[in-house]
Amino acid sequence: MSQGMTRTLGRSGIKVNALGMGCWAIGGQDGGNLPSGYGPVDDVESIRAIHRALELGVTFFDTAAVYGCGHSEHILGQALGKQRQNVTIATKFGAQFNEATRIVTGGFECSPTYIRQACEASLRRLQTDYIDLYQFHENHYDLEHAFEVREILEQLVAEGKIRFYGWSTDDPERARLFALGPHCTAIQHTLNIFADTPDMLAICEEYHLASINRGPLAMGLLSGKYTSRDQIGQQDIRFSQLPWNPFNNERLPGLLRKLEKVRRILTDDGRTLAQGALAWIWARSEHTVPIPGFKTVAQVEENVGAMRFGPLSPTQVDLIEALLNRADE
Repeated sequence: MSQGMTRTLGRSGIKVNALGMGCWAIGGQDGGNLPSGYGPVDDVESIRAIHRALELGVTFFDTAAVYGCGHSEHILGQALGKQRQNVTIATKFGAQFNEATRIVTGGFECSPTYIRQACEASLRRLQTDYIDLYQFHENHYDLEHAFEVREILEQLVAEGKIRFYGWSTDDPERARLFALGPHCTAIQHTLNIFADTPDMLAICEEYHLASINRGPLAMGLLSGKYTSRDQIGQQDIRFSQLPWNPFNNERLPGLLRKLEKVRRILTDDGRTLAQGALAWIWARSEHTVPIPGFKTVAQVEENVGAMRFGPLSPTQVDLIEALLNRADE
């Protein structure tokens, strides 16, 4: 495995790189009125980037059915080909969309029938007989009915359709409910320098679950390549004013000030800014597996290169914490 940094994927026993590839961006655009992707994408470059990740030893790829209305899964399955058995594939279900028209129809469907249909569709697009990690993609789903979702996932494990499952949620109570399932092995949640989530990390450690970290580079802001929202295309979800979007008009100025406060520490040892941000995540917990997105070979190479350096030191982490506590909101 690349650069010697590995993780055990929670209770599954599966060994993966400490860095995964997040495949949202390669899904491209959808046809809805509101963008839900990262704008135009070059499928040929996406496949080259996946192949480069494989050459560098990457073994963990995270996607979702709704990314590009099935397009991300399709491209990932096509790119992996015969390498599929050598990697761990994680995907997600729950969001409704029309694959033919590439329009996200809105809302979530979590009935047993829908979950089974969604699983079969993902298997088809990914060109595989099984999914290693199947993740519930509804962050705030009603707890009273989440148990039923967990039970359907256990059935899919028994049938050999999936190996393990998890929940993509930022809510500790929901994470705990899934953690009680015998084949739950991961919780996917937000984690980056701007958004530390110690409660979610504590649950992953308590239940011996993998902490799959979405948004590790704050949707690209921690790459240092953006200083203005004007650099974002209007067909990119980052152009939206969604409250959780780091690029929305209210959040961006304060986050840029925070970034300047920690820039030197993140790049002190020869890391790029993005590599320093990933190193901070690894320093937070041995359970963490950040999944930065990519569109190009160069982005894959930079992100994977972070593993050459390993995690930040405790001293560096403490200094960053002190600086951010003083930073403007």
